[in-house]
Amino acid sequence: MNRINPEKLLQSKWTAVTPRNRERHFIVTRVIRDEQDEHVVEVVLQAVLTHRDHVLGWRELKQDDVWQMGWK
Repeated sequence: MNRINPEKLLQSKWTAVTPRNRERHFIVTRVIRDEQDEHVVEVVLQAVLTHRDHVLGWRELKQDDVWQMGWK
């Protein structure tokens, strides 16, 4: 399981273990917080190749069978 500090997610780089539509490398372009601005809720990942955005819960990045830290 990947250990992640939610405060350091912005501009972090991720690699999808099983790429879809040739989208393998991603960068976190936005961090979405709750109404009180206290806790990170979701992140916006942008595919490096296609520049498409994907929104997902930040805890999903902890699944090392789906995501790897950095670009590999």
